[in-house]
Amino acid sequence: MVGASGGSSRRWLVYLKENLTALLGHPAGWQRDVGLVALAGFAVLYLALVSWLSNVRHGLPPRYGVPTQWLILLVLLALTGLQVPGAGVHAMTCLVYVAASAMVGLPLRQAVPFAAALLVLAEVLAWRVPGWDDQGYGLAVLLGSAASGGIRLAAERQRRLQAAQQELTELTRRELAEVAIADERARIAADLHDILGHSLTVVTVKAELAQRLLDVDVDKARAELRDLEALARDALSDVRATALGVRGISLPGEIAAARAALAAAHVRAQLPGATDAVPTRNRELFAWTIREAVTNVVRHSRAQSCEVRLAPACVEIVDDGPGDGAPAADGQGLRGLRRRAEATGATLTVGRRGDRPGFRVRVEVPS
Repeated sequence: MVGASGGSSRRWLVYLKENLTALLGHPAGWQRDVGLVALAGFAVLYLALVSWLSNVRHGLPPRYGVPTQWLILLVLLALTGLQVPGAGVHAMTCLVYVAASAMVGLPLRQAVPFAAALLVLAEVLAWRVPGWDDQGYGLAVLLGSAASGGIRLAAERQRRLQAAQQELTELTRRELAEVAIADERARIAADLHDILGHSLTVVTVKAELAQRLLDVDVDKARAELRDLEALARDALSDVRATALGVRGISLPGEIAAARAALAAAHVRAQLPGATDAVPTRNRELFAWTIREAVTNVVRHSRAQSCEVRLAPACVEIVDDGPGDGAPAADGQGLRGLRRRAEATGATLTVGRRGDRPGFRVRVEVPS
């Protein structure tokens, strides 16, 4: 009755037809005239009240405060009383509208006693006023109040549910943002580890070589020191680019870097001469694989030779080191390489070469 759309509220006014019929059937006189004016005023004010209470349909507070609503309800009761001389017991129909409006707009601790009072009033008047037989107006007040209260509770429950869903959505969004930030930090940390691990390893080897050459061949020592300067500048540039998220890596570039690093460590290198056969989608992963594996060869293996085997769907780096200095399979660099491989669906194999001395790192991408 209350809390529905404006069209629905107007349809509820059809039940005031009983009042109108009773008033029109009353003999002409002030009772009928006052009753008709009061009925018209009741209908207009009720529609205005329903419009003001329309926020309740969306689980929001009414547009007007409690004192204003009480004033309107009391005016509606007064208009109901003015219909009694002309309409008699039929004027009790208006009590249903008043009770239902109260259950929607007033705080429940005020609305429930008020609706109960209207219920008692309807029953007492039907019992005490001569000729007003019990026609079920008390039951109508009870049912109208219960229905409007149910609409109000459902709207409030819907509002709480929407608020909870919005809160959950915001919480999920924040959690996803935190996860994304953590993943990005982990990616940057892995990239920095790979960059600095490779670059500092080569820098260390070249620094040792330059130190040995100082007493033997100063010109070669100076050349190694110039290479050291260039490596340091490249490493600094890579770190800056990684921090900005714009750093790239190329397969030919890593093969060239591997050649320089292995030569500085006095490790014989067997490297592919071309990378054209490798699809573009595999090149970045293969480049990271070569960088990490060659860094480990220079740092840990004490190998005499190292071979990089390159195919369209796989890359393999093997050395002939004795094995006691092999890198841990769960080291930071290999863990980062494993994450990159898993992200593209590739398989990373790390370990000894079986019955032959040496260590192997292999990444294979499904066809």
